[in-house]
Formats: sequence, structure tokens, C-alpha cells
Amino acid sequence: MAGLFKRMTAIFKAKASSAIDKAEDPRQTLDYSYEKQLELLQKVRRGVADVATSRKRLELQMQGLQTQVDKLESQGRQALAAGREDLAREALTRRAALQQQQADLQTQLVQLQSEEEKLVSAQQRLAAKVEAFRTRKETIKATYTAAEAQTKINEAFSGISEEFSDVGLAVQRAEDKTAQMQARAGAIDELIASGALTDSSGTTKDDITVELERLSSSAAVDAELDRLKSEIGAAPDTPQIAASAAPATPAAQPAPAQPQAEEQA
Repeated sequence: MAGLFKRMTAIFKAKASSAIDKAEDPRQTLDYSYEKQLELLQKVRRGVADVATSRKRLELQMQGLQTQVDKLESQGRQALAAGREDLAREALTRRAALQQQQADLQTQLVQLQSEEEKLVSAQQRLAAKVEAFRTRKETIKATYTAAEAQTKINEAFSGISEEFSDVGLAVQRAEDKTAQMQARAGAIDELIASGALTDSSGTTKDDITVELERLSSSAAVDAELDRLKSEIGAAPDTPQIAASAAPATPAAQPAPAQPQAEEQA
């Protein structure tokens, strides 16, 4: 059971990684990394500013202590001049305590100055790296954009892009549907001409009507043929026209044979 769970987990991770890889835009990833580096650089700069502020505060405290030390020394001199050795001793004692504080502050000041120098050096190195990364990032983005545009152009020319594939499929479906409609229209025309289907008016033609229409059409053709013969100087074949215009009844079927016999005689 544990092995099956591990396999399912591996499959899920693989599919998730593939989906993320397809959705990932390298340009956005580079911009995000650059923003993170800027944030780190900003933190380093704030650290340098904090250390510099602490150093400045210690320097001001040392200046204040030095002022007090000088004042106590002056007061001790005045006390000795006035014959107050006890006051002079107290002033010197306080002066010594302040000088010890000065020594402690001086040690802290040296440490802060050393830390400040390290942070400034780190800030400079980091700023240089961030600037180099920015330059490289813009170069990579420009190269990727150009490659992406070239890929789309090549896909457009080859017709394998998704957009052009959809257009090609739409055109193919339209052509297939048009051919199907043309075939259906031709089949319906043939069925209507043969009398298997009714016409659009909904009237039905029986066999006699169809036969009469066919004879009328044949008579019209014969008339046109006679007209053409007369125009080119040939005599019209009147008996043949009459025979063709006659109704197709069983009793009248032998009639067309008589003109043919006379012509042969």
C-alpha cells in the first residue's frame, strides 16, 4: 500500500511539474528574481543605515561625556584653588568614572565602525551583482521574446500552430458541408425530375402528365429544328413534326411509318 501511495505521489508531482513548466514564463521568473534581489539589497542598505545611526549616536554620547570630563576637571581645579581638597577629590572621582564610560563607548564605536565597513562592502558587492543580473535578465528576456516571435512566425508558415490549425479545420468542415449540400441538392433535383418526389408546390404529377410534358418538349425541339433548317435553306419535315406532335396512343402508333415509306419510294 505504501508503494502504491509513493507511485501516485510521484505521478502527481510529475504531472504538476509538467503543468507548471508549461505555464511558466521565463521572463516573469527573471523579473521576480530581480525583485527579490532588490528587496535583499534594500535590507542591506537599511542595515548599513541602522549601524551608521548607532555609530553616530555613540559619537554624540562620547562628545557629551568629554564635555562632562572637561567640566569636572575645571571644577576640581577651582576646588583646590579654594582650599576644598575634598571637593576636588570628588570631582576627579566622577571624572574617572566618566572616562571609563568613554573607554567602553570607544570599544563599541570601533566595533560598529568595523561592522559598518563590512556592511558597506557587502552592499557594494550585492549592488554590483544585482546590476549584472539586471543586464543579463534583460538580455535573456529580449532573446526569449525574439525566439518566441520567430517560433510563432515559423508555426504560421508551416500551419502547425493552434490558431492556424483551428482555421484549417474550420475551412475543411465548411468545404465538407458545402460538398454534402451540393450532393443533396443534386439528388433531390434528380428525384424531382424522375417524379419520385413532389415539386415545391406540393402537386403530384401522374404518368400521363409526365408523358404529355415530354411530348410537348419533343415537339418544341422539332419545331426549333425545322426553324433552323428553314434558315439554312432546307425544307421542313412536316410529316415528321406532325407525327412527333401526335399523342402517344396505341391506335396512332403505326401512323409515323407512312411518311417514311413514301420517302423511300
